[in-house]
Amino acid sequence: MVLDFILVNFALNITNMKLNNNKILITGATSGIGRELTERFCKLDNQIIAVGRNETRLEELAKFDKRITSFKCNVTSQSELDRLVAYINQEHKDLNVLINNAGIQYDQTLLDETYTLQKIENEISTNLTSPIKLITSLISVLQNNSNSAIVNVSSGLAIVPKAKSAVYCATKAGIHIFSKSLRYQLEKVKVFEIIPPLVDTEMTKGRGKGKISPQRLVDEFTKAYKNNRYEVNIHKVKLLRIINRISPKIADRIMKGITV
Repeated sequence: MVLDFILVNFALNITNMKLNNNKILITGATSGIGRELTERFCKLDNQIIAVGRNETRLEELAKFDKRITSFKCNVTSQSELDRLVAYINQEHKDLNVLINNAGIQYDQTLLDETYTLQKIENEISTNLTSPIKLITSLISVLQNNSNSAIVNVSSGLAIVPKAKSAVYCATKAGIHIFSKSLRYQLEKVKVFEIIPPLVDTEMTKGRGKGKISPQRLVDEFTKAYKNNRYEVNIHKVKLLRIINRISPKIADRIMKGITV
């Protein structure tokens, strides 16, 4: 019995993920990493349900390719999230990939007077609770389809935090551990985690140096995704994890000194 379980799971793990002929829901699809994921998977011949808050950008994205269906939704609103889930259950029961990409970061500390409780709630809801709710609501759909996967976007700051953005770091650490635990729970649906460094997007405008492009991130991710590498450390995050493994104190010292 145990041997059968091991053999089945081994067979699942060596089966490459298909990069085409999927139906993929992507949150935060209108800019940055989400936009690049949407365009790349579309070019790989997939159907995309692009979710975002900006209606104008969604309309523009839908014009990019007829395989893109746009859906306006603020994932932090329970009523809008319920509407999205109902739409999937009614119109897209063949959904087999969910990518939780929507994210928000306020580059502030708790000592900043403008860093309000509302901003904190927005970060926690967008980065952590909304992805968990969406996964929970759509897990039965994903379970019923082949080549199914959940992809969560966390951050290198989930591994080693920086001085600013403590709440953001906490939410990404939360989604990192959640992804790992969820991976233990699910047999049929594979759980991937993209762990990026600083990426050149609107969210990081005016902050930091040495950013990578969304294109490079997606290049690295698609290769890892195809080959069932579930924790996808992107670019400098590979080095950060090595340093953190060898000497957590050095990793902490490096990240503590980063103020942007």
